[in-house]
Amino acid sequence: MLQHQFHIPVMGTGHSIDSPIRVAHLGISSVMSVVDDLLCEKIRKYYAGTFNLPYQNIPRSAADGRAERITAYLDTVADIVSSKFEELKNAPLFEDSEKDRYFSLLPDGNPLKTIYHQISSLNDADERKKWIDELTARMTPGSIDVNIMAKVDALRTDKDDQPMSSEFSDASAALRGYANSKLSSSGLVLSAGFNPRLYGYLSEFNDFYRDASGQIKKQIILKVSDFRSALIQGKFLAKKGLEVAEFRIESGLNCGGHAFASDGHLMPVLPAGVPGEAGTACGNLSARWYKVFMKRSRWDYPELSAEEIKPKITVQGGIGTNGEMRRLLEDFEMDGTGWGSPFLLVPEATCVDEFTSKVLASAGERELYLSNVSPLGVPFNNVRGSGSEIHKKELIAKGKPGSKCPKGFLVSNTEFTESPICTASSQYQLLKINSIQESDFSDDDKEKQKNKVMEKTCLCTNLGTGSLIRLGIMKPSYGRQAICPGPNIAWFNREYSLEEMVDHIYGRSESLVPDERPHMFAKELVMYVDYVSELSLLTDPEDSGWKKLLKMKKNLEQGMDHCMEIANGTAYPGENLASLRETVTVQREKLNEISHANMLTPNCIFITVSTDRI
Repeated sequence: MLQHQFHIPVMGTGHSIDSPIRVAHLGISSVMSVVDDLLCEKIRKYYAGTFNLPYQNIPRSAADGRAERITAYLDTVADIVSSKFEELKNAPLFEDSEKDRYFSLLPDGNPLKTIYHQISSLNDADERKKWIDELTARMTPGSIDVNIMAKVDALRTDKDDQPMSSEFSDASAALRGYANSKLSSSGLVLSAGFNPRLYGYLSEFNDFYRDASGQIKKQIILKVSDFRSALIQGKFLAKKGLEVAEFRIESGLNCGGHAFASDGHLMPVLPAGVPGEAGTACGNLSARWYKVFMKRSRWDYPELSAEEIKPKITVQGGIGTNGEMRRLLEDFEMDGTGWGSPFLLVPEATCVDEFTSKVLASAGERELYLSNVSPLGVPFNNVRGSGSEIHKKELIAKGKPGSKCPKGFLVSNTEFTESPICTASSQYQLLKINSIQESDFSDDDKEKQKNKVMEKTCLCTNLGTGSLIRLGIMKPSYGRQAICPGPNIAWFNREYSLEEMVDHIYGRSESLVPDERPHMFAKELVMYVDYVSELSLLTDPEDSGWKKLLKMKKNLEQGMDHCMEIANGTAYPGENLASLRETVTVQREKLNEISHANMLTPNCIFITVSTDRI
């Protein structure tokens, strides 16, 4: 059983890579990325030395090295968390120990925290011991969850440069590494799109199915930005007899890292009908689970109630105050929330180097922007002044743009080569710049296109650099640190203790953000209208993208109506509904101006927009 109303989502390849080691024993759940298995290996070596655990290097030349490195790292994390949690459970109570800290961090009203306070008033030694033992037995660590970006799935070649079979693709090898690990009561967070081949591969591992007792060792969690997509993926998995334990709804734009924009579905609209829809969907899917399960299992399918089958629904992306969280938990009946970017300024919870931490603390709204630095071609939330940006500019000034591409996780382009290469690599950028230079474009257009090419950054390496510097594995002088905060970080301006951030989340202390901070729904709305504005300038009415643009406009208009209903209601403490009212008014007018300027008005809709069908 999870004890908190929030979890710490995945943040880059390195910033939450050791978060479970830092906070899981205190009951806080977090998500690690295993995209970079080579980074996992370096971190494993560090922590093996720190905790006196055996370590044997798994070389890059190992036949199934990627999967083995991931398994070895996750096993190390599991061992460390287990050891720390057992040590915490054996600690004394009411002596300002880590065990006391565990209970003090819990939300008020948590049953364990209530018992903890009741025990403190007991005088009888035997009764006190009995209750302490019972309370200790009910303690649980935070979940150690693992993220795999489903579409980051490059196919690999062997030592003879021959294509390897699909189970050795990047995503499949990462999945195998997780599935073979000793983690239990853990979740696999699948994000960044639907990969049928990868989802089909899940069915080959028993840990994703219920055992004879009805438990699932490794749960499937889908990170989505619209519920239609969630159901499509859920149906595909159901045909394999696989259950979805949780849908993590994330704002398409108001989030950290890659921003996978939805069709204009705003956060207030997405969760509104989800609890009921999820229940209905699970009722329909349970028969499929049962049928497939009975074919593959050697035991009877455990009898489970509808509530036990129903997946949890959580929300993340831009949450910044207790009032916003309460609205999601109470009005929208969400089962939990994800708080990401604010934890980048909590050294006890995440792995961020000192230089980058200062950049984040001083960053205002102007320094945080939706960039084009990702080789995936997906908008990427970024901050100005990072080590990665400084290094990129230095290379460009030297006439040597791009990266050597030492890891190749994001290779995809075949414009100049038979084998895919990365658009952030020096190989691609030099070839592309030469092609532009030889084109018939004007000098101004050539410069614009070359600058666009050189925007791309090596995320494979640079997103992990900060964690290596923080742990002392790499010298700070190496630089190149990339980080991917959401816009919400603009309102957090210093480093915080774990207690400060958790108390802020639960509204138990003075707010860490100023009253004028815009509501999370307001910020998301501004980002989406800006996104539509940019798309409208780049899209021709004859292009297929025009239909998407019309759909986004319609969904935004519906979302703004819902936002205004919320804005005119009663605010939770610390919730800036005034900013939401003002933003809806301003952005509605801006969307209308965009519509008239770019012929997105109803009179010009010449494409039939059909209703989504599942």
